[in-house]
Amino acid sequence: MKFPPSPGRPGSGPRPRRGRGRVLLLSTALVALGTGALAAAPSDLPSPKTGLNLLVVGVDGRKAVTAAEKKKFRLGSRECACTDVIMLVHVSAKNDRVSVVSLPRDSLTEFPEGHLDRRTHEEHEAHPAKINSAWAEGGPAFTIETVEAMTGVEVHRYLEIDFRRFMDTVDVFDKGVPICTKSALKDPVTGLDLKAGTKQVRGGEALQYVRSRRADGKMDFGRIQKQQLFVANLHRNLRDGLLRSPSALKSFASVLRGKGAAERGISVPELVSLAGRLKDLTPARTEFAVVPVAGFNPTIEGVGSTLAWDGEYADEVFAAMRADKALPKARPEPTSDVPRGLGDYKPVKGGSLLCR
Repeated sequence: MKFPPSPGRPGSGPRPRRGRGRVLLLSTALVALGTGALAAAPSDLPSPKTGLNLLVVGVDGRKAVTAAEKKKFRLGSRECACTDVIMLVHVSAKNDRVSVVSLPRDSLTEFPEGHLDRRTHEEHEAHPAKINSAWAEGGPAFTIETVEAMTGVEVHRYLEIDFRRFMDTVDVFDKGVPICTKSALKDPVTGLDLKAGTKQVRGGEALQYVRSRRADGKMDFGRIQKQQLFVANLHRNLRDGLLRSPSALKSFASVLRGKGAAERGISVPELVSLAGRLKDLTPARTEFAVVPVAGFNPTIEGVGSTLAWDGEYADEVFAAMRADKALPKARPEPTSDVPRGLGDYKPVKGGSLLCR
């Protein structure tokens, strides 16, 4: 899959070689699986000389969610069949650093001519689209190809998490996961209602938190910040307890992974193997960022409001990933036209996101 270059459009870098076939938020639970004195389980998890790349996506699937849960946590019943969470996770070759770059769901891309729509079984002409619609049109495989084409980063493994698996994974922890906010957060759509401070949340309330984008006026950028904070604190939960038990880790990995098949889908043994590789990882050795965003595009008929990446700056970020280097530092001057600096590229260490 290759997109023709266009001014200001991401993905004009080199197309990565396709790897061997084997993606909401707990995505970077993969990061967290790295701590604990655990022996690596047998698996086919690759060990590239330039690091391992995982694509983690959250889909809005509700098939196993009960009617009572939908009502209580305002989950609704309408699915968009799209990936509203997209995280590209890089594990360094030395297993001493994990970089997570979130790709906003409204990022503008272009799907190539001739790709098959799995809903209609018809071939499409080339057309503009939001990145999160790749899953609806072509499933996991097309999602992987789209991310690879936009970033130039080869995806080795894929993890996909729906609402049910997210809630069940959080509920593995008896007390849930801590989240914290400096000001009260209230979202009329998700039903989120948090006072300032720190609170332990379990499955359903955790889902409300990571889905919320109307509580703080920060749109999808605020939601991405909440997701990254949540993952960092989940990481600490795992370090402090669950990862001390190999059997508990395997159970956790099984819930997180689920049973769905997907191209390059990571397996339970591979998750446990990754934990062994990352046994010495600390929050200080994790880093989170959002891809550099230039601003909003003019509204496109049939697509809607979309975001344009800062192509040159984004290329620097993904070049660092490809070269197995830490993410570039933030620039001192504003880098985005998105109001309030929300689109500015500002990587943060995982330790700075921990709730006190």
